[in-house]
Amino acid sequence: MKIGIIGLPQTGKKTLFQTLTGTQIREQSGAPKPLPGSAPIIDLRFDELVKLYQPKSKVRAKIELMLLPKLEQENITKGDIFKDIADVDAICQVIRVFEDESVYHAEGSVNAVRDMETVCSELLMHDQIFVEKRIERIEAAIKKKKDEKQEKELVLLRAMLDHLEGEKPLRLMEMTPDEELLIKSYPFITRKEMILAFNVAEEGLGNTDILERVAEKCRVEKMEAMVVSAQVESEIALLDSEEEKKDFLGDLGIAEPALGALTRLCLKALGLISFFTVGEDEVRQWLVRRESPAPVAAGVIHSDLQRGFIRAEVMKYDELMEHGNEAGLKKAGRMNLEGKEYTVCDGDILNIRFKV
Repeated sequence: MKIGIIGLPQTGKKTLFQTLTGTQIREQSGAPKPLPGSAPIIDLRFDELVKLYQPKSKVRAKIELMLLPKLEQENITKGDIFKDIADVDAICQVIRVFEDESVYHAEGSVNAVRDMETVCSELLMHDQIFVEKRIERIEAAIKKKKDEKQEKELVLLRAMLDHLEGEKPLRLMEMTPDEELLIKSYPFITRKEMILAFNVAEEGLGNTDILERVAEKCRVEKMEAMVVSAQVESEIALLDSEEEKKDFLGDLGIAEPALGALTRLCLKALGLISFFTVGEDEVRQWLVRRESPAPVAAGVIHSDLQRGFIRAEVMKYDELMEHGNEAGLKKAGRMNLEGKEYTVCDGDILNIRFKV
């Protein structure tokens, strides 16, 4: 499961990617290529569980990221950038809000709403062109030979074209499971979930004006939005200790690094939740699809656990913290045994019983 980071030139997406993944990007020779990386999930529950269990090992879950080539005219014309975007599961669009005369803007001025709409329009246009070409091919094929499956697809594609011509992304279009299957292999971009990361200067961190301006569009088009300062985040990442980072954030009046909020939005976009395994040896965070049954979560840990699943011993994070330890939780009768039908919830602490 990958999040693709996209944006116009000079938006700060490279700085954000480097800070998230802890990697240094070297200049590429030849055609620009996607750069892979991974970022740890910032989850305060994990930190509290580490404090409680004092384990020998602690392992955060990670999210896969892909920095995609910048959306400039040459890359758009060639079309390779759209193939790269089609290969990710969700999109994080970085949009420039900060003013800096030393950093050029392709349009000559900074206008975050205009830039966001420019990128969204390019993505819509890509899907529309693909649908139009596919319709032409199917119509030609049906004239030569009738095909029930192609006729069903043609009906769906025409409905999709009407939807796109109304300037609405395909993620807003409801489809049946059979319709989903018909287009499963196609590189539609606007079906993917979208996160908007508005990159502001340090002094803009407490300003919600840009979020208020795009709130209605985000509501209508099912997009998540947040404010981040890639420059500030990169400075935080350079600090040695957690205490220094906490003091730095305190001076800026920030409760937590924006990267924590960003990774949470990424998980939401991917439809993932966190669960934990705990003990003196290890505290570990895992990711699983929302609404997954317990055996599927067990399979994330190891395939043998899913294959031989018997029961899951389940603790709720909030209840464990309330009672202070496992003994207190057990005494209160809040340590539950669940079977194969149990749906894992965000923050669950699992101990899988199995036999292979």
